[in-house]
Amino acid sequence: MTPHHELTAFAGLDWACDHHDLVIVDRTGQHLESLRFDHTREGWQQALQSLQTHRPAAIAVETTHGVGVQQLLDAGLTVYPVVPKAAAHYRGRKAPSGVKDDQLDAWSLADALRVDGHTWHALAPADPLVSELRLLCTDEIALIEQRTALINQLQAALREYYPAALEAFEDWTVRSAWQFLITFPSPQLLTKAGKRKWRTFLHTHRLWRPETREQRLEIFARADAFCGPPAVTAAKSLLAVSLAKMLLTVETQLDHYRERIEKLFAGHPQSGLFGSLPGTGAKLKPRLLSMILHRTGAGADAAVLQSLAGTAPVTFKSGQIRKCKLRRHCDKELRSTVHLWANLSRKKCLWAQTYYQAHRDKGQSHACALRCLAQRWLKILAAMCRSGKPYDEAVHLKNMTRHGSWNLTLKTAA
Repeated sequence: MTPHHELTAFAGLDWACDHHDLVIVDRTGQHLESLRFDHTREGWQQALQSLQTHRPAAIAVETTHGVGVQQLLDAGLTVYPVVPKAAAHYRGRKAPSGVKDDQLDAWSLADALRVDGHTWHALAPADPLVSELRLLCTDEIALIEQRTALINQLQAALREYYPAALEAFEDWTVRSAWQFLITFPSPQLLTKAGKRKWRTFLHTHRLWRPETREQRLEIFARADAFCGPPAVTAAKSLLAVSLAKMLLTVETQLDHYRERIEKLFAGHPQSGLFGSLPGTGAKLKPRLLSMILHRTGAGADAAVLQSLAGTAPVTFKSGQIRKCKLRRHCDKELRSTVHLWANLSRKKCLWAQTYYQAHRDKGQSHACALRCLAQRWLKILAAMCRSGKPYDEAVHLKNMTRHGSWNLTLKTAA
């Protein structure tokens, strides 16, 4: 990547679905070239030829991934990603009236890169293994969200015609509950099936347990005593079976995703480092590795990492006013993953639980206390990434003792 002070041309790219606008300016801000090209192989070749004639050049774009960004990186160009909110402010600096145009957007990005780009961070080529793992984890999260939406729809349908099924099964994230609806789609069919088929189903799906079997059999026997009318049952039973089959398909695909993710995670050289973190299970370990290494690399800075994860608060100071508020602009997936990790770490580390409880005793909410704990964990993780050493509880406690941590005093008292 060419340093900013050595660049002779600065480009801005306004990203769209089927076409893009490119504007190139020189170091003095003089307009060099404008181009609108299609999102095709020929269009990108035309854009790259224009950029090659003004090298060394850098380009600002409102995205960090995609075919176009990869084309720019492969061509050896320095790419600076710009968040959409910042791009809107740069456009407002050029057009205070509020006018908007694709060429104006591209020009405002190019000129902003010329003036302010020396403080920006260029996009580094990503490790293919980390990129694939990150995309798989992102898609896995999306599938889990779809599964949750389907479960909510299924439970809403059951409330209308089949309350006995909701009473018999508390956990609707397991396959056995979905198979139950496929086998017995309505209360009438369940009652008509009889005890023998009920027992067979419970044994087949390993649900024949002493603490729940008699209660379930009793619920099955009176399932048709309180249910929806025939018209509602006929319609909603078809919907429930359809949703149950869709859930089985989604769960099967999630199994394939988890198998692929675990394989890629095991092959990464830093899997042991992220696997040593307390509270990270089979799902969170690869998510943390891919999301953090993709954004920060091995030399992670604690402050940058905390800002990306949304644990660092946003401060507002003006005169005698001083306020702190939740950081909204961050990596939402990373924030969710770190939040889950901080919560699970309380069960594995006594100091983490003590730290969390100390903030709760101050009157902070559960979410705020978890953000404070996650802020502490991310500082530890950044040090681990720089040193390349896995987490060691004894080493951390030793450091807490050497620095006289207040948390260690609370932990000892507990």
